[in-house]
Amino acid sequence: MSFGPNGRHRGDEDFERMLREFSQFFKGRNLWGPFAAVTAGLVVMIGLFGLFYTVQPDEEAVVLRLGRYVGTQGPGLQFKIPYGVDRVYKLQTQQVLQEEFGFRTTRTHRQTGSDYRKTGFSAESLMLTGDLNIADVEWVVQYQIADPYKFLFSTTDPQKNIRDVSEAIIRRVVGDRLVNAVFERTGMATESRLLIQEILDNYDMGIRVIAIEFQDVLPPESVRPSFNAVNAARQELEKLINQAEARYNKVIPEARGRAEQTIAQAEGRAQAIVNRARGEADKFNSMLTEYRRAPAITKERLYLEAMEALYEKVKKITIVDPSVKGVLPIFSAEGLSPSQTPRREN
Repeated sequence: MSFGPNGRHRGDEDFERMLREFSQFFKGRNLWGPFAAVTAGLVVMIGLFGLFYTVQPDEEAVVLRLGRYVGTQGPGLQFKIPYGVDRVYKLQTQQVLQEEFGFRTTRTHRQTGSDYRKTGFSAESLMLTGDLNIADVEWVVQYQIADPYKFLFSTTDPQKNIRDVSEAIIRRVVGDRLVNAVFERTGMATESRLLIQEILDNYDMGIRVIAIEFQDVLPPESVRPSFNAVNAARQELEKLINQAEARYNKVIPEARGRAEQTIAQAEGRAQAIVNRARGEADKFNSMLTEYRRAPAITKERLYLEAMEALYEKVKKITIVDPSVKGVLPIFSAEGLSPSQTPRREN
């Protein structure tokens, strides 16, 4: 250590000397003017930069002037009063936002896509159906910001309000249906969207619900094997019913066709028999008329025609007469050529 002649530390003396030289440099100089000019220039530059702002094509800007709402600006270059007089809040009103229930997806990497997680969200997804069964329901609410001002200032936490309303409505819709109707999802999305939109409109939140999409609607994990077995049995029953109906639709028309065919054939035979009977009756009547005109001739003619028809069916004729010894063969068709076979003479 080194000390000066007065016994003080030499470093202290050097510091005091530097202070004196610094005072001597600024003594007699007026630096307030340049400093004020620089400060004013900076203030003006900041003001100029704060006069304009840009709203992107998918955005809208809510403008507050001294805390009071003055309007909503669309896309493009817009003007505002700087220095905190106008405050601008930009919102992406053209983007479709969504809230997930019963699961979460997180984008892990641009190439690998999204990561799906369901564990830990059963409090959202497990619901009681109208027939006191439990369903595991996963769904997505898609919405847009219809009025940026209302979205920002009508409620303190619009996202939480959307989730609370959506969950309450979905539980109501599921609770109004039987478990099989819930699994089929018929009409659930449309009804849920209308009810959620109605409540959000009552809250005047400036939100437009685009769609409700149900992802998975299944029985709880613990009873899923039993439910699948019942489902398989029900499908087998429906399959058997469909096969039986197909068989019925095939056999019954065939049986009806055969029955109609049999009836038609019977009616045809009946008509033929009736016609034949009428023909024979007409023939008999005509013969009767001829008989009454000439009984002897008609009687002989009938006898000859009857004998001719009889002889046509006989192959051998033998006359046995007690007055004749032995038998008298008239003719035999056996062993004769076609030219020798007896023929009827007209």
